Amino acid sequence: MLSLILAVSALVPSQVPTSKVMPRFIQEHFAIGFWVEPPADARMVERYKEIADANFTLVIGGFHAREPKTIKKQLALCRKFNLGLLIHCPDTKPENLPAGPACWGYALRDEPNASDFPALRAQVDALRAARPGKLGYINLFPDYASDKQLGTPTYEEHVARFVQEVEPDVLSMDHYPLFKPNADGRDAYRANLEVMRKYSLQNGIPFWNFFNTMPFGPHTDPTEGQLRWQIYTSLAYGAKGVLYFCYYTPLSPEFPKGGAIITRDDRRTRHWYQAQRINGELKCLGPTLMQLTSLGVYRVRPDDDPAAVLAGTPIKNLVRADYDPPCDYLAGVFQHADGRRVVLLNNYQFAYTAWPTVEFDADASQVLEVNKESGKLMPVVDDSPDLEGLQISLDAGDGRLFVLPSNQ
Repeated sequence: MLSLILAVSALVPSQVPTSKVMPRFIQEHFAIGFWVEPPADARMVERYKEIADANFTLVIGGFHAREPKTIKKQLALCRKFNLGLLIHCPDTKPENLPAGPACWGYALRDEPNASDFPALRAQVDALRAARPGKLGYINLFPDYASDKQLGTPTYEEHVARFVQEVEPDVLSMDHYPLFKPNADGRDAYRANLEVMRKYSLQNGIPFWNFFNTMPFGPHTDPTEGQLRWQIYTSLAYGAKGVLYFCYYTPLSPEFPKGGAIITRDDRRTRHWYQAQRINGELKCLGPTLMQLTSLGVYRVRPDDDPAAVLAGTPIKNLVRADYDPPCDYLAGVFQHADGRRVVLLNNYQFAYTAWPTVEFDADASQVLEVNKESGKLMPVVDDSPDLEGLQISLDAGDGRLFVLPSNQ
């Protein structure tokens, strides 16, 4: 019997995937990043200060810093300006990859086909063995990719297989909704976020997503309200990172209008100032966002009964004045690591502000808000004290984060 027990025990380690016993990447800070970093030239110090001044927290390399010399300088500048870095050097053996305090990990692949998953798994395992605790970053297609691009019949199968076969430490995808009067892609954007949310929760890993920041193809140039809508909608679904597409304007026939955050002649577009404002808020919200686990997402449409849609959530009802537009909101409900309940209320409209009267399931004196200028918890303030009830103002596409006592 003892011999049998020993024989069986000897088999157990071979049943555990190697990656399970390797130190894994653990995300500590909310990610605010972008696609296409600025040129790695004589102005790198100025360029990376400009990134930090716009309140970004993460740089994804691979477009301009490609050589060992420029990657070394990129690492040093990210450390200097308190930025994380995902390094891109695909031809380097894992044991020779550069590293340092600013290095979150390595950008491995963008939009792989399912047939690439086994090779990516081998690459991720080799990276974990050589650089324990670093992220092997892979970004997935959006849900409007074709089955040929995905390599699977459905998008959900693509994501499920990716998680099972590659075992990533972060889920990431790019989805660029349309904002046109005759083509509104916002519900499709939310559907994609829901898939990310589902597999993020099932596997205990964070998810990030790219959103649109510039005009290209059928996509219009987003307003600040549309930028806010994309970001705060992602937060409502539990994203732990948001990624702008793009920061530096790519040189490509696909982008004839230009219009990213920084132009190719190094001018700041209005998007730099918009990003600076929004990212400043995200940096303040980030420490709280990193402590949250998503419990549900609730869409209150203009024809809905808000109380019925929000039943069982920390918000009992949303009421509007007769002269205000119909209720149009998204609510993300979370549990804080300390047991308290949290709700993010998002104005679903990107064209005008909203002033709902909010009825929480706790007395207003017990409701706190994460201040967007300090990150501190502050008592919730009635924005219209002359009106009956608690008024909450929300800018176009904006969101606000409220913390309530636990149910216990």
